[in-house]
Amino acid sequence: MYIQKFIRENIKIALNEIFQFETNNIELQQTKKEFEGDITLVVFPFVKELKMNPKEIAEKIGDYLVEINSIVSYNVVLGFLNLSISDNHYLDFFNSVKDNSEYGFSDTISDEAVMVEYSSPNTNKPLHLGHIRNNLLGYSMSEIYKASGKKVYRTQIINDRGIHICKSMIGWLDYGNGETPASTNLKGDKFVGDYYIKFDQVYKKEVEALIKNGSSKEDAKQNAPILLRAKDMLIKWESGDKEVVELWKKMNGWVYEGFEETYKNLGVDFDSCYYESDTYLLGKEFISSGLKSGVFYKKDDGSVWCDLTEDGLDEKIVLRADGTTVYMTQDIGTAVQRVKDCPDINSMVYTVGNEQDYHFKVLFLILKKLGFIWSENLFHLSYGMVDLPSGKMKSREGTVVDADDLMKEMTSTAKEISKSLGKLDGISEDEKKNVYKTVGLGALKYYILKVDPKKRILFDPKESVDFQGNTASFIQYSYARIQSILSGINFELSRDKYDRKLEVKEKELIKQIDLFPSVIDGAASSHNPALVANYVYDLVKSFNSFYQSLPILKSAFEDKKTFRVELSKLVGITIKNALSLLGIGVVNRM
Repeated sequence: MYIQKFIRENIKIALNEIFQFETNNIELQQTKKEFEGDITLVVFPFVKELKMNPKEIAEKIGDYLVEINSIVSYNVVLGFLNLSISDNHYLDFFNSVKDNSEYGFSDTISDEAVMVEYSSPNTNKPLHLGHIRNNLLGYSMSEIYKASGKKVYRTQIINDRGIHICKSMIGWLDYGNGETPASTNLKGDKFVGDYYIKFDQVYKKEVEALIKNGSSKEDAKQNAPILLRAKDMLIKWESGDKEVVELWKKMNGWVYEGFEETYKNLGVDFDSCYYESDTYLLGKEFISSGLKSGVFYKKDDGSVWCDLTEDGLDEKIVLRADGTTVYMTQDIGTAVQRVKDCPDINSMVYTVGNEQDYHFKVLFLILKKLGFIWSENLFHLSYGMVDLPSGKMKSREGTVVDADDLMKEMTSTAKEISKSLGKLDGISEDEKKNVYKTVGLGALKYYILKVDPKKRILFDPKESVDFQGNTASFIQYSYARIQSILSGINFELSRDKYDRKLEVKEKELIKQIDLFPSVIDGAASSHNPALVANYVYDLVKSFNSFYQSLPILKSAFEDKKTFRVELSKLVGITIKNALSLLGIGVVNRM
């Protein structure tokens, strides 16, 4: 049993035995360096229930726990109980996990599943830097939920209909001259995105011309000839016009091929895809049932609304007067459809930028009012914008930071820095390319995921590929150092069990390793991969302190040498597993 879990279970027993008090609210921390101890119990949460002062509660629990062989002593500082754990218990833990390549990951999978939605792009442009943060968050949280024991479905909903794709289609019809991604050697999403930009350029010129001829700015914007054609095309698409639908399928097909290439390079994938062209009519049936139950009401013009003012929100339209749906209607229907498609889903996570915070508050509340039990377990993984030092991204003007270009730049930056350090001399070109890509993409992913999702990020490509500080490169380099140690051994690691007095740095490192499963659980419950990112950085700092303080292969004592090599190996396993939760790879040399 992992040390923190062991302590937690015994504290539960102590509370029950001493005070006849049961709780799952047991807060453990690593003991601060200025105090004696290994693990600290925060006693304050028990004070109100037990009606005793925190010092007295802590002492009673401490007296009970020292009867357990694993806890050798305790001290109390205000409302904090500092526990000192025996070396034998740390060694028992180490011996139990040292050969487990899946260390940290739950070995049981829940019968209930979580569906994670991420990416969800439009088909009128390639993926950009904002999509990268979205994909990395969604994919990472999927891996973290899975590691915590949940069954996971990954999905995306593709915005493949509406005026935006019609704009790209008009742009291609007018200016494409029959070109294709193959004939121009362009990725399909980039190819189609260029015609979206072309449409906008022509549209702006037409608006300017109309204003010069006496139109108001608003009239000019609404009546530019090229926009009127796009609106007409949308009407034809919705009515099933064969020619328009065929062009729509062809251009979207180009885009999907481009998306797949980007996803593959980024290292993310999906179990299923939903398309707005299939889902935009979903949800209407629930409007009818909601009207009957009083969840919705109809206005005089025939439009249908949900009054959420008593819940501190606004009134929300769910069906237009002409009977057409809005995004809220679609999202209600899509959520229900997903549960029909995967009946074991009991929760859903939507990875969407923070500009949609209000939308998801409304969606979740309406689903709850409609009586769907699973609506209690919906979560909006909201995140802030990503900026580059050059400024905010804009897609219509064509100044968007393209995801493919950024990934290439990161690989190139990693190559440049690795060459300057001269650490890859003597390995093949293919191996070097793998290192450049792994380090470059790792730098990008870690730089984004180490930040709390809610915070805005200023992403600096060169700063992210730094072999010092809180970066993936620093962590990957430490992993490579461990592999170098393991490749340098000329003796058998044959001990089934180690039994010796631990050095301070050895114990600190084992304590840090022990935290990994609880960090995974914490990241899953708080929907925050930054906890894993910053944990693995702390682990690497602890390993480097151990590495610099104690001889490993050069130790004169055989038991110390083999133990420290085994400990280094377990650190390597933990680093690799933690980085895998962030979608980051490792290399044996860099």
